[in-house]
Amino acid sequence: MAEAEDQKPAEGAPAAPEGPPLEPIVKKKIIEGDHAGAHGGAWKIALADMMTAMMAFFLLMWLLSATTEDQRKSIADYFKPTSHSNVQMSTLAGPGGIGGGNSLMDPDGMPNTSKRTSFMERETPRSEGGQSKDSGTTKDELNDKNPSELSEEERQKIAAEADKKNFDKLEQAVREKIQQNPQLDKIKDQVKFIREKEGLRIEVIDKADFSMFALGTARMQGRAATLIQEVAKSLIGMPNKVAVRGHTDSLAYDDGVRSNWSLSGQRAESTRRIMAGVGLPPSQFTKIEGVADSAPYIPENPADPRNRRISITVLYQDTTTPPKNNAK
Repeated sequence: MAEAEDQKPAEGAPAAPEGPPLEPIVKKKIIEGDHAGAHGGAWKIALADMMTAMMAFFLLMWLLSATTEDQRKSIADYFKPTSHSNVQMSTLAGPGGIGGGNSLMDPDGMPNTSKRTSFMERETPRSEGGQSKDSGTTKDELNDKNPSELSEEERQKIAAEADKKNFDKLEQAVREKIQQNPQLDKIKDQVKFIREKEGLRIEVIDKADFSMFALGTARMQGRAATLIQEVAKSLIGMPNKVAVRGHTDSLAYDDGVRSNWSLSGQRAESTRRIMAGVGLPPSQFTKIEGVADSAPYIPENPADPRNRRISITVLYQDTTTPPKNNAK
């Protein structure tokens, strides 16, 4: 009995487990790492910087293609340190009061910008400077005006200035092309540039050993056709209208079908076709005519071969106040 009591477990002692011992319970706690470096906002800033740079690049490309050489020069001069004193700060584009909040995309926001009207393009004041002829109004003041605010006299003066610049460039371009072509260099003395009341007249003149057309025909021959093509290429893009006139000498021509009058008109039309063939638009032609021997180049000798010629007149945009005649 006593032995049985000794085997009884003490009070409070845990009961002996029945069966095999249980596996210990292990709890695994996983702490996720900080992914802020990969999924934070830093990449947004980098993307925004890249998009801003791309937008600035394409804006620069657009400005280069949409502005003239004079406008680009004006913009470049503005960014030169020495040119800041020449710029009216109140007229420049930009925020902060300097440009009055105007955008650089606004043509009036560009420094010394050129302004366009429906019939001409104004000169850039930095490239020309000075005052308008016969008036105390400066070019800067004209350029600061809205085209709708210009008087008729101011519009005519601006148009005359643009025409003079265009005619100078045209004459220089044609002379250079003649000199660069050995075939045309031989007939350079047959090309005359004359400033008259209607515009710039380009005369291509026959002589004893050079004739633009085969005898009695309206078929223009090799060198003359090449010359007319070069003149037409130089005219492409100009806003001025073009008039073509055919002339003959006083030697009678009448084959029963044609006379000097019809022959001169056909030669003018043949010239127009050649000019149109290199890209001069039909809308740029305003008059095609033949005047026979009624307007001789050598009045004292109507039979002179030089009276046979083609006149290509580049007309003034506004013919009410043409500059003085200037023959070259």
